Amino acid sequence: MKQATKKAKRHRGKFDPKNLEPYEISRSRIENFVKCPACFYLQQVKKIEFPSIPGFNINEATDILLKKDFDDCREKGITHQFLEKQGHGHLIPFKHKNFELWTQSLHYGAEGRFHTVHEESNLKVGGGLDDVWLNTKTQQLHIVDYKSTSVKKEGKGVTLDDPWKASYKRQMDLYVWVMRRLGFDTSDIGYFLYCDGDRFTRKSFLNSEDAIMYFKMSLIPYVVDQDWIEPTLFAIRETLEQQNSPPHNSYCEYGKFLDAVEQENIDKSQGSLSIF
Repeated sequence: MKQATKKAKRHRGKFDPKNLEPYEISRSRIENFVKCPACFYLQQVKKIEFPSIPGFNINEATDILLKKDFDDCREKGITHQFLEKQGHGHLIPFKHKNFELWTQSLHYGAEGRFHTVHEESNLKVGGGLDDVWLNTKTQQLHIVDYKSTSVKKEGKGVTLDDPWKASYKRQMDLYVWVMRRLGFDTSDIGYFLYCDGDRFTRKSFLNSEDAIMYFKMSLIPYVVDQDWIEPTLFAIRETLEQQNSPPHNSYCEYGKFLDAVEQENIDKSQGSLSIF
């Protein structure tokens, strides 16, 4: 009787140099590497979990509500009134059999999820999309990312100019790259759909039974830059295979904290020795 072929074990979590399967690495873990290779190494190779932070539940809620609105348009094959008002009535939410799977960032390595294997580095790269819109003029796809904030200075609009928003841009760069590798004609232009909680509105917030927060909406186009992606994937593979951790980036907050703790322990140790 012919035995069933044993399915290869997925390579995820702690990096195993003996596992020849593509190592699964999410967009957020790639961003961790860009920010600090040492923190990345400690987490992926040594399996040291860093302190967690609470989830951004209001941001998650705006994402869910936006998706509901665009899913309604997706089913009807029409644009949204917001896009029409912005002069983008030619953009309609893209409908695909795997779209719901593409939006699931957890366990993205499974079949049908949003991922691709970069053979040269043997990395399986992916994540979870917020949305994809079809340009009915060009027949190209646009990757869309929902963002939420509340601008603290009255009259200041939402932009992508803040230094820390470089990570948002890299996210868009990477998702366009993955989408193209999946065989889809994807535009260089991605869109950030921003919900800006209006703290300066004169409209009442608290009603008799509920409260309504008003959001100013912005649609920000961004032209992707993908030159950094493949060199970064090669650097990640090299780092994963190192015997020792690389140094922390000079601006890494965790690195500064660990250095301070180590120095404090050294000072205490020297102090105790001096007693004798």
